[in-house]
Amino acid sequence: MKILGIESSCDETAAAVVEDGRTVLSDIVQTQVDLHAIYGGVVPELACRAHIEAISPVVAKALQDARVTVSELDAIAVTNAPGLVGALLVGVSMAKSLALAAGKPLMAVDHIHGHIYANKLAFPDLEYPCISAVFSGGHTSLYRSDSEIDHRLLGATTDDAAGEAFDKVAKILGVGFPGGPMIEKAARGHDPARVTFPRTLLDPESFDFSFSGIKTAVLYHVRGQDARSPRALSPEEVGDICASFQEAVVDVLVEKAVRACETHGVPRLAVGGGVAANGRLREKMTARGAAHGLRTYFPPLRYCTDNAAMIAGLGYHLFRAGRVSDLWLDAVPTKVHRK
Repeated sequence: MKILGIESSCDETAAAVVEDGRTVLSDIVQTQVDLHAIYGGVVPELACRAHIEAISPVVAKALQDARVTVSELDAIAVTNAPGLVGALLVGVSMAKSLALAAGKPLMAVDHIHGHIYANKLAFPDLEYPCISAVFSGGHTSLYRSDSEIDHRLLGATTDDAAGEAFDKVAKILGVGFPGGPMIEKAARGHDPARVTFPRTLLDPESFDFSFSGIKTAVLYHVRGQDARSPRALSPEEVGDICASFQEAVVDVLVEKAVRACETHGVPRLAVGGGVAANGRLREKMTARGAAHGLRTYFPPLRYCTDNAAMIAGLGYHLFRAGRVSDLWLDAVPTKVHRK
């Protein structure tokens, strides 16, 4: 069964064809990093316009590389939530048009659940239940996953997501965009204990996250308590701040994820999303997990960031479960997940 997946929730235009939920026949991603770099973050209007220009050639390339035509597809899956509404609409409109023209079933895919599925795409032997962690620019969430398509939210960010905090701190320090890779690069070889930043764990029983405090702590450290007195920083100081900030964020992510596994008695932890590409997070999460008898999964780097292979793969399981959408499908920028 061949599924075309389309992803356009933020600043990557992506399309992929996946067979039987696991064999990737094509995987095309056109990024907008250079477009948004000058602003230090994604500009929704620019992202939407770039998606409009890219969507048709990206889908055509995915079909070409997979050596299939639209008529030979079994179904079409598309990210419809959550994300930037204008960006989502481009992908949803493309998917609906193809489904209508070719008479193909259409599946609506939750972007966060797609990131969860990235591990199943990479590790077909991943068993359920597991604790799924999605750490990205827009989301910092923990789920209990009982199958590929059944996820119960345990906790989420109450303010800034982890990746968002990386981007904002990178902008404060002037190290570049996207913030995650730039801060990780700047932190290499520097002292993560040089600056003491807060580890916000909230209530002892809570699996929610908060990173606005550490972002503000970096701002005050660099610009003073009124945030109006910036001082010149040496490359050494910038590196130490990056290392200390990164360590604080990673400590919180690791603590909450491992505690979720212990609380729910689940020995498997699957981590996805853009922040899952961070080397320090992978190192500490794997070590801490092993110390607690957990098997920890991280997808390959290309499946950490936004892609359509995870959307097409998850679409296969949604199709088999009968979770098919109609042509009234719409983009949903924010989706309420009940705990």
